[in-house]
Amino acid sequence: MIRKYLYASLAILIISCPLLGGTDFFVSTGGNDTNPGTQAQPFATLQRARDAVRELNKSEDLPKGGVTVWIEADTYYVNEPLTLSNQDSGTEKAPIVYRGQSDQEVRIVGGRQVKGFQPVRDPEILERLDESVRNKVVCADLKAAGITDFGEVAARSNRLELFFRDEPMQLARWPNEGFLQILDVVGETPKTIHGRKGTVEGKFTYSDDRPKRWADEQEIWLHGYWFWDWSDSFEKVSSIDTEKRIIETVPPYHNYGYRKGQRYYALNVLAELDRPGEWYLDRRKGILYFLPPSPIDQGRAVLSTLRHLFVLKDCSWVTIRGLVLEATRSTAVTISGGTGNTIAGCTIRNTGSWAVSISGGGNNSVLGCDIYRTAEGGVSLSGGERKSLIPAGHRAANNHIHHFGRIYRTYRPAVAVSGVGNHVAHNVIHDGPHNVIQLGGNDHTIEFNEIHHVCFETGDVGAFYMGRDWTARGTTIRHNYFHDIKGPGLHGAMAVYLDDAASGISIIGNIFCRAGRAAFIGGGRDNLVENNIFVDCPASVHVDARGIGWMKYHVEADGTLPQRLKAIPYRQPPWSEKYPQLVNILDDSPGRPSGNIVRRNISFGGKWLDVENKAMPLIKFEDNLVDKDPHFVDAGRQDFRLRPDSPAFAMGFQKIPTDKIGLYRDEYRKSGIGLEK
Repeated sequence: MIRKYLYASLAILIISCPLLGGTDFFVSTGGNDTNPGTQAQPFATLQRARDAVRELNKSEDLPKGGVTVWIEADTYYVNEPLTLSNQDSGTEKAPIVYRGQSDQEVRIVGGRQVKGFQPVRDPEILERLDESVRNKVVCADLKAAGITDFGEVAARSNRLELFFRDEPMQLARWPNEGFLQILDVVGETPKTIHGRKGTVEGKFTYSDDRPKRWADEQEIWLHGYWFWDWSDSFEKVSSIDTEKRIIETVPPYHNYGYRKGQRYYALNVLAELDRPGEWYLDRRKGILYFLPPSPIDQGRAVLSTLRHLFVLKDCSWVTIRGLVLEATRSTAVTISGGTGNTIAGCTIRNTGSWAVSISGGGNNSVLGCDIYRTAEGGVSLSGGERKSLIPAGHRAANNHIHHFGRIYRTYRPAVAVSGVGNHVAHNVIHDGPHNVIQLGGNDHTIEFNEIHHVCFETGDVGAFYMGRDWTARGTTIRHNYFHDIKGPGLHGAMAVYLDDAASGISIIGNIFCRAGRAAFIGGGRDNLVENNIFVDCPASVHVDARGIGWMKYHVEADGTLPQRLKAIPYRQPPWSEKYPQLVNILDDSPGRPSGNIVRRNISFGGKWLDVENKAMPLIKFEDNLVDKDPHFVDAGRQDFRLRPDSPAFAMGFQKIPTDKIGLYRDEYRKSGIGLEK
C-alpha cells in the first residue's frame, strides 16, 4: 500500500488509502489516544478518532472519498457512547464511516465484565435458596468491582441485565415458564371495558402457597397481561397476605385495571433462583447471585451499564458499519435529525430497549443488519411533516429481525413507522410476541417483507397494525409474505389489522398463508384489498361496522376520530388534493365502512369472508377467485406462484414478484436466511 502523509492543524499523522480514495484512522484495544491514529499506531477509543475527524473537518475540506475510522477486531467495553453532532458530519460525496476492519467480530459492548465469582457461603442466603441449587449458585461483589449504578428492576431504558456467553439471562422468576392466573380480583372499584369486568385496584387472589417462601424478599415485581391480552405491564408488589392469599400492588395501577383469569408471573425473587440461567441482585449489598447454565469459567458474564452506544444528533452522512453492538440498557443507536446517516451490516443484539431509533431528519437508513433479542422493538422510523405531507424517506431494508420484545412484550414491534413517506422493505421478521410493523402517519411503503411466527403470546393483535385515525392514509402494503401467524388470546391474531376505523390503506399483491384473519378492516373506509393470495386463513377478508356499533362514541363530534381529523388541515391543499375523501367525511355518515374495495383476490382453503351484515352492502367486490383450484406451482412447498393455466389470470390477476420477497445479497449482507436466489 502506498501511504501518503497529511498533517492537520494539530499535526495529526493520518494514512490516505488510494483504494478507498479517502483518509483513514485506526482504533485498536492495543492502541493509545496519544498515537497519531495510523494503522501502525492506532488510537484506543472511538472518541479520540472522532476528535481527529473533527479537527480534519475544521482545518480543510474533507478529502474526496471521505474518512473511514477502521476498528480492529476485538471486544471493546465502552464507558460512554460515541456522541456525534453537526461538526462530525460528512457530505454525500465524502461520508464519515465507522466500521469493522476485518471479517472477524468487532464488538462494541455497553457493559462491564463481571469476574471473581465465588460459591455462596452466607448461611442466611443458602437457607433461602432451594436446596437443589445451593452448591451451584455463585456470587460476585459488584461494589468491590466498581459497579454501583444498578438501575431499576423494571425501568424502561435503565434496567440492568446480566448476559452470559452472549445470551440474556433470566431474572429469577416463578413459575419458570408460562404464567399464573388471577384467581379473582379484590376491591370496591369495579371497571368494565367492552363488557369485560375487572377492578382498577391492584389487589387480587392467587391459588398456590408458593409466596410463603418470599417473606424476606426485598422488591418483588409482577409482569402480566392484567386486563387485555394486548396490554402487558410490570407491577411492583406492595404486600402479600399469605393466609388470605391476596397480592396487592403499588399504585399507580395498571391503566386498564385487573381481571379474573388474566396472566402474570413473579420476578426478582431470590428464593426462586432455581433454574440454570437465572440471577438475582441484592441491591442493598451489591451482591450478584447467579446460577450459570454452564461452568462460570467457560463464558463471560457481562452486566449492562451503558444506555446507548452511538448517539447521532443533527449530524449527516455518517455510516456505522460491520459492528456487533450489544449489552445496553436502552437503545443501541439513536439518530435524531440529520440526513443520509446509515447503520449498515451490523449485528445488534441484547439491548435493553430498541436496536435503532431514527427521529426527524431525512433519508436515514438501517440496512442489512441482524437484530435480535432486543428488550423492546427493533427499528423505529419517525420523520416527515404531516401537515404539509413532506416525506422523510427513512428506510429499514434487508434486515433480519427476530426474537424481539423479549421483556416488554406489547407494542414493541420489529419496525415502528410514523410521520410521512418512510419505507420498510425486504426484511425477514419472526418470533415476536405481539405486533411486527406498527404504523401511524401517511404515505409509507411496506413491501417485499417475509413475516412469520409472530403474535404468539397475545390476542386481538395484528402482525401489521394501525388504527383509530381517519387521516393516517396513503400507505401501501404490497408484495409481502405473511404466514404462520396465530395468537392464543382473545380474538386471536390478524396479518394486516386496520383497527378502529383505519382508512385509506392499500393491501396489494401479498401472500397470506395460515395468517389468522388476514386482511382485517375494523370499521374503516376507503381501503383497497386487491390481487392478494389467501391460503388456509380462518378468514381471508374481514370487514365490520363498529363505527356505527360499539365504537360509535369514537366517531361522535367530540370523539377521538373527529378530534384527530380536525388537528390536520384536511380541507386545504395538499390534503384536500391528495385525500379528497376526507374533505366532506363528517357529512357522509363517517361511522359507516364506506368505500372499501375487494377485487381480483384468490382465496383457497380456509374461509373467504367474515363480514358484518351492516358492512356487506357498502363493500365493492369484483372478480375474486374463491374456493377454486388456482393452480399453484407447489403449495406443499409454499410455492404460491401461479401456473400459466391458472383461472385467476382470466380474471385479471397480476403475477406477484415472489422472487423479490425477503433478504438479498449486497455489500452489507453476504449470507444468511432466505438467500437461495
